[in-house]
Amino acid sequence: MSKQMSHLDNIPSTPGKFKMDKSPYIHNRLRWHSSLAKLTFWSFMFLGLILIFFFRSPSSNPLPQDPSRRSLRTYNWGGPAWEKRVRSSARIRSRNGISVLVTGAAGFVGTHVSAALKRRGDGVLGLDNFNDYYDPSLKRARQALLERSGVFIVEGDINDSALLRKLFEVVAFTHVMHLAAQAGVRYAMENPGSYVHSNIAGFVNLLEVCKFANPQPAIVWASSSSVYGLNTKVPFSERDRTDQPASLYAATKKAGEEIAHTYNHIYGLSLTGLRFFTVYGPWGRPDMAYFFFTRDILKGKSISIFEAANHGTVARDFTYIDDIVKGCLAALDTAEKSTGSGGKKKGPAQLRVFNLGNTSPVPVSDLVSILERLLKVNAKRNIMKLPRNGDVQFTHANISLAQRELGYKPSTDLQTGLKKFVRWYLSYYSGGKKAAG
Repeated sequence: MSKQMSHLDNIPSTPGKFKMDKSPYIHNRLRWHSSLAKLTFWSFMFLGLILIFFFRSPSSNPLPQDPSRRSLRTYNWGGPAWEKRVRSSARIRSRNGISVLVTGAAGFVGTHVSAALKRRGDGVLGLDNFNDYYDPSLKRARQALLERSGVFIVEGDINDSALLRKLFEVVAFTHVMHLAAQAGVRYAMENPGSYVHSNIAGFVNLLEVCKFANPQPAIVWASSSSVYGLNTKVPFSERDRTDQPASLYAATKKAGEEIAHTYNHIYGLSLTGLRFFTVYGPWGRPDMAYFFFTRDILKGKSISIFEAANHGTVARDFTYIDDIVKGCLAALDTAEKSTGSGGKKKGPAQLRVFNLGNTSPVPVSDLVSILERLLKVNAKRNIMKLPRNGDVQFTHANISLAQRELGYKPSTDLQTGLKKFVRWYLSYYSGGKKAAG
């Protein structure tokens, strides 16, 4: 540094007019003072950086608020009391039980799956970042529901490698139920980065930690029916092409399936992907049509019902949450052990993908008619053309593979399921105690 500064000191300010200083003593003294000042400055800067590095707590200082990284925050975790809660929640209480880390445990499906696992005596530990994609108070209410049944939800992010490694140090999970993801088709047009961050980077981060765990857990994770994209062959089968996604959300879920294949092939992780078809029911997501239709019908607001070109019907394979939960538990129960150790594959490992649907597509207009009867209120319908925002005209699941391999058999029709949802909705939002969004 001083050599470089010395060289710079000898460059003339005006070329051709440079003259040597008459006094070498004064010149050397000035150079010495200048070098000392610079050395002192950089020493303080270096010391400051060291202090910041050592004393800045990564578990308490939030990262800058970047909308594309909205879900990645840091949280306080660790310590004897925290570890005790983690172990207690994950403790197996049945003879042949499993120990499951459920990511996205405060989400809609995550809450129901966690509760079902706990009821049958499995060890369950939740992980959720409680982001604000939709009203976090609903997630907190789900958290309270689970805590009453003995399920502890760790507040943290799947992109936090240190936290995930710590969880696997404290508990030797036999299984992971990976449900954490950035949900929603239309929101991807507003905040694409959050989908890449959660659904791709987050999934890779989880798999990276799982591949080094000893023993490696078997992983069941949520893909989506949206991977079928612009496919026109119905019903959708797992053998159909899935390389024409109609939304970024669908593309990230398809990417997840390819990533799962890679980690299975290289590291011996046992992976099962579940393609959910339009899940609905109590404690559901407010961004889903059946949910906000209910809210707006009760408020007397008009609701938009989409139709395809030439007045074509828009239909969905609505699947009740209890049927989805049965499929999730069956996938966990039939998942074979991973074959890797220390991040190295020891032998072939299980890789599966299943449709979990109801096999009975219902026009969205019929959904509205059912809600009208249940709510005893006429809806103000606003018929609109299906926008090019990632929504597809219809979904229809072929579930023969899940029936054969998982014993999956949905049993709740839309009328029955919506009746249960409306009963919950009116109870949860009754008396103005909750804001319905």
